[in-house]
Amino acid sequence: MPIENLGHEYEFEPQFGLPERLPSGEFIVWQGSPGVGALASSAFHIKKLLVYFAVLVVACAWPSLEEGAGVMAVLLSIKWIAPLALIGLGSVWMLAYMTSRTTVYTLTNKRMVMRLGIVFTVSFNLPLKQVAAADVRMLQDGFGDITLSLKGSDRIAWIHLWPSVRPWKIEKPEPTLRAIPRVQEVSVKLREAWSQNTGMVTNTTYPVETSKPKSNDLQVGMS
Repeated sequence: MPIENLGHEYEFEPQFGLPERLPSGEFIVWQGSPGVGALASSAFHIKKLLVYFAVLVVACAWPSLEEGAGVMAVLLSIKWIAPLALIGLGSVWMLAYMTSRTTVYTLTNKRMVMRLGIVFTVSFNLPLKQVAAADVRMLQDGFGDITLSLKGSDRIAWIHLWPSVRPWKIEKPEPTLRAIPRVQEVSVKLREAWSQNTGMVTNTTYPVETSKPKSNDLQVGMS
């Protein structure tokens, strides 16, 4: 089963998160979406932007503060940068929110389906038999990313997957389930589905960085 790109609008989905109804013998094991806060922090780096804008505001206000100017003078010194900071942070948060609302990851007993896109929605079918490795990266509060390394020659463009893709792996993009809740539980379900689908036993490891697998066993690295 090759990787499929089905460009259906999610408003007309026959089944939530899926471009078509599942065939006989296939069923949903897990379905979820990114958490807004975790996605904004990990994929859109909103905390770093907050620090950046805070430094700019302080830098603009510092001359007035050094001179001992009044409150109005300080406010006038940041009258341009403060609104820009609020607009920038609000825009990034809204982008994270819309991405979370329109992204659905569906694990069945045979494949992983990724429904992506805010304006133009597409679905990618990733057969479990083509998954060579899965790397788990822990975030805060039980959220985390699961990156899938695929076998075969099929490729999905990095820009088509973003932000559901491993950062900086542009030459050979690796689809990634971003900022999903209870990521450890999801990784267990993925291992079980992969084993049942392929008839092979998973090789679970726990390094900080997971090396590329040399076998067909699914390797799950937890960092």
